[in-house]
Amino acid sequence: MTALLTLEGQLRLVGLALVIMGAVHAVLPRAMGWPADLAGSTLLTRQVSYAHLFFIGLVCVLFGLLPLALAPELLAGTRLGTALLAGETVFWGVRWVFQFTVFPARLWRGNRMRTAAHIALAVLWTWVAAVFGYALAATP
Repeated sequence: MTALLTLEGQLRLVGLALVIMGAVHAVLPRAMGWPADLAGSTLLTRQVSYAHLFFIGLVCVLFGLLPLALAPELLAGTRLGTALLAGETVFWGVRWVFQFTVFPARLWRGNRMRTAAHIALAVLWTWVAAVFGYALAATP
């Protein structure tokens, strides 16, 4: 259990969370009511929406597999490991910023489910960005 509290353990947990987040994208359209929302749009708009959703889910899985499978290598201080940690830090840091700038309170306030999702995602992106940022700062 204490191994999970180490930086390597936290990187692995973040990786697992990102893989799960990527998998959740498979059910996200139905959960959010996209079929009905997109029914009035053009076929191109629907296809682009679903294609982007697929690739966002794939990026979450791939970005999660890196720390899940290769945490020691990421922390070894090599140029490649440091570059990957920097990329993950920037990517998830920007995602954290988007949580508060792209999704204004009017989209979730007053709706229990959306408010809970906003809070959970704010915590998730804070943790993810912080773990990658700390790992980047801690590498030799």
